[in-house]
Parts: sequence; structure tokens; C-alpha cells
Amino acid sequence: MKRPLLIFVVLAFALSWAAALPLWFAGGLSSPLMQPLGALMMFTPSLGVLGVWAVKRTPFRQWARETGLTLGERRGRTAVLVLTAWLGVPLLVFLAMGISAAVGLVTLDLEHLSLLRAGLESSGGGQAPADLTTLAIVQVVLAVVAGPVLNAIPVLGEEWGWRGWLVPRLVGKDGVLAGLLLSGFIWGIWHAPLTMLGYNYPRLGSWAALVFIAFCVPAGVVMGWLRLRTGSVWPAVVAHGSLNAIAGVALLAGDAADPPNELLAGITGVVGWLLLAIIGAALLRFSPVRPPQPAGPAETPGPEEPAEPAQTAEPRI
Repeated sequence: MKRPLLIFVVLAFALSWAAALPLWFAGGLSSPLMQPLGALMMFTPSLGVLGVWAVKRTPFRQWARETGLTLGERRGRTAVLVLTAWLGVPLLVFLAMGISAAVGLVTLDLEHLSLLRAGLESSGGGQAPADLTTLAIVQVVLAVVAGPVLNAIPVLGEEWGWRGWLVPRLVGKDGVLAGLLLSGFIWGIWHAPLTMLGYNYPRLGSWAALVFIAFCVPAGVVMGWLRLRTGSVWPAVVAHGSLNAIAGVALLAGDAADPPNELLAGITGVVGWLLLAIIGAALLRFSPVRPPQPAGPAETPGPEEPAEPAQTAEPRI
């Protein structure tokens, strides 16, 4: 147990720093290298999984099943949770913004979309169109409908490591809740090469690395629950891809004269942390999952105990 975990963590963390290090010497987050290097960094957890596989020498078909690349034993359940993640994450993101506005943490400008306008003009796009409503609607629809698909490959690079391989091993060792919390903590620390540059929280500078862990822990519980509930990594891939697509779009509904404070408002702020914590607690309370048990030849479920995906041979953001 300790050796595979060590191999995975060393590879995932060392390679992530190697991928992002040029940003520290070439303009930080404003560097033109940010997008390609950020995408490259997302594959490093999967390289950690492959490193463990190379040592264990498990047949790849079995390894794929154990690490959640299949749809699990109950494909219908997996399909339902994929759809739930696809539609539910955008609803959650906009709910976080609505609550933030209701409690006075963010000022919305739905009439003029001044923050969206300022962003378009500051990015070198010239004068923004007078009516931004249509553009905003198109952006939201594309993020909701196409975001999980467009983000699927790089997000799988992360999720195969965090939820596919790491989560089942931690919950099997430390118990479900402790394992899920620890996996989210590790996931948050892994982002340090970018968050120490202010990623997601530009006002905080290097403190963003600490703050983002507070988001990753409850988010990791929810995504880890998806993994354990289905025996598949794909619901977590969809949830993560949708989150990456829609989180930034929602913030553009703010007012340029009073921009949202990312620490407090939205899904990655305190409001979002609380929402995710409530959802994670509810899922574990009303739809509990158990640590996966290794399935041997004599462990075929009997008629009184139907197979559960979280109990089969099991392996964010």
C-alpha cells in the first residue's frame, strides 16, 4: 500500500511542478504558456497511475476496471449520475452566485453585464458590442452543453488519478469520510504550482494556494462519492469538466464597478465551500458508500445481497 501511494504522489507532484515551472520565470499566469502548460499539468496524476501500473504489472483490462475507467457494474446508475453531474453542476454554480448576491457578497449587473464588457475589452478584443445579452446566453449554453465534452480529456488526466486511483485506496485505509477529506486535501495541495501564483484568487497572491484547499476538500468529497457510488470515474469527470467550464462564466454576471471577491462569492468562494459541504454531508448521510472490497473468485454476491459498484474491485478538482 505504502509503496504504490508513494510512487503515485511523487510522480503526480514532481511532474506537475516540472510542467508549471516555466510559468514562474515567464510571466506567471499572464504568460502565453499558461494554457498549454496548465493543460499539460492536468495529465500528471494519470502519469502517476501509469507509474503504479508499471510496477504492479496488472493486466490493463483489470487495471482499467479497478481504476474506474469502465462504467461500473450498474451502468444505469452511472448514466443517471453522469446526467445529474452534467446538469447539476451548472445549477449549483449559479445557485452559489445567487446566494452570494442575496447576502450582499456580490453585486450583479444583469442589465449591462459590465464585468463581461470590461473583460472583453481588456483582453484586446476591441470595443464590445452594445448588447451583450445574446453573447452571454451563448457562452452559458455552450459552457453547460459542451463544457464537459470539451474538457473531458484533460479532466480525465486528473480524475483518473484523484478519484479513479487515489480515493478508493484512501477510503479503504482510513474509512470513507476520512479518506475523502484526505483525497481532497491532497488534490488541493497538488494545485500549488498554479495557486501560489494566484490562480483562481488573483487578489490573494500566494495565499490562494491555501484558500483553494478549502474548496477542494468539500468538492473532493462530492466527486469522490460519485466515484464510489458508481464504481466509475466518469461521473466525476463530467462534474469536474462542467465546473471548469461554467465557474468563470458565472462570475461575469458581476458589476465592473464592484467586482466579485473570489474568496467569498461564487462556487470557489466561502459560499461555494458551504454549499458543497452540505451536499457532501447529505450524500454520505442519505446515500452512504462503503470502502471497496477486493473481489476474489469466491466473492460473487448471493441473491440476498446484490452487487454494489462501491464493493467491487475498486481502484479530482
